[in-house]
Amino acid sequence: MDIESVVENKSIQLLVRAIHFGASDLHILPTTEYYKIHFRKYGKLFPAGNIPFELGDRMISFFKFLSSLDISEKRKPQSGSFQKNIEENIYSFRVSTLPSVYRKESLVIRLLLQNSRHPITSLCLFPNAADKLIQLVSNRQGLLLFCGATGSGKTTSLYSLINYCSETLARQVISLEDPVESNQTQLLQIQVNERAGVTYASGLKAILRHSPDVIMIGEIRDKETAKVAIEAALTGHLVLSTVHSKDTVNCLYRLMDLDISLEEMRQAIIGIVAQCLVQVDTDERKAIYEILSEFNLVEAIYSTMRGDEYRLPKNETISYQLSKLEVNKNHVSTTIS
Repeated sequence: MDIESVVENKSIQLLVRAIHFGASDLHILPTTEYYKIHFRKYGKLFPAGNIPFELGDRMISFFKFLSSLDISEKRKPQSGSFQKNIEENIYSFRVSTLPSVYRKESLVIRLLLQNSRHPITSLCLFPNAADKLIQLVSNRQGLLLFCGATGSGKTTSLYSLINYCSETLARQVISLEDPVESNQTQLLQIQVNERAGVTYASGLKAILRHSPDVIMIGEIRDKETAKVAIEAALTGHLVLSTVHSKDTVNCLYRLMDLDISLEEMRQAIIGIVAQCLVQVDTDERKAIYEILSEFNLVEAIYSTMRGDEYRLPKNETISYQLSKLEVNKNHVSTTIS
């Protein structure tokens, strides 16, 4: 067997090991003596062995080749992706490289199972939260925003809700993402491609001419995208997206930073959801949601208009729900990832 075949086999075996472990990411990190391999699962890194430099260099080149990256370029960061059918499942692998001080590249691969579906009821720790989220996406129009830390499961929640809109509510759903995290065969998904002129803002304007009922925006990250999202919500579309903010109330201030007026928020927003994950079993995590909607949302907006600090009712907050779980630690672990 030639060296290329050996490298390919070793590389695919490593991906299979990571999938069997349940890893979300595969890390190949250089040291002074060899490459260290780690699997990331539930926000923690687990050692998965070491490989010599020669084999590691060839494996990194193989993954870069699959991702259509420049194999000869080792001094600049690169990112790409590839798909592979493994054990009758299609996986997408997002690849990122960085040069290190050891004059070797570090490589991280995000593992994404394609066309996976999770009913919102299976994600929520508390059933009443699932009922509330389903009620919110049953609206014909409005803006529903998710916030929370990186890795808190916001995108998984969004996919679950737009699949519900498509399959149960029989609505036309179009998503605009950067990148597309998971291919969903029943959805029309658009990939942001700034080189081709498809930005979040321009792509969203084009989507509005394509007769959607529901629009998912991967992230509201600039003023123009925020403006178009508000306009879409005000003109008869249900819009779901994520915003980087600490919690639900602070999401209002983040939107103000993006030049969205409080009056526009009052008219367009139907709900703001913050979420985090809790460990409920060795191999299972569930989501806890803080949902700002209806009367509480109106009160939060008017308090912001007056310049007052608004606090959600105690039983609505994530911290309160976590404190309830702390009462029975033998039943559920409350370690946040």
